[in-house]
Amino acid sequence: MFSKSEKARIAAAIEKVLLEIRHPEMPADRPQFKLHVDGKESWSWADIEPNWKYEKDSAKTTAWNENAREIMSGKVDG
Repeated sequence: MFSKSEKARIAAAIEKVLLEIRHPEMPADRPQFKLHVDGKESWSWADIEPNWKYEKDSAKTTAWNENAREIMSGKVDG
């Protein structure tokens, strides 16, 4: 559902909040989390994990996720 850069932005915000809380059961860096986001359609969803998990391997991208906003707004032929 989200582009790679949108997922990275969401993951960074979640990581920031988790680290700022400084809960004693959380690691001091590299928090582990999985966020599942459902879109308005049954086929529309996203799984978001920490950005650090993709430091060595780049996260997969899909043409739809990278261009959905433009396609759905009619700015690009789908």
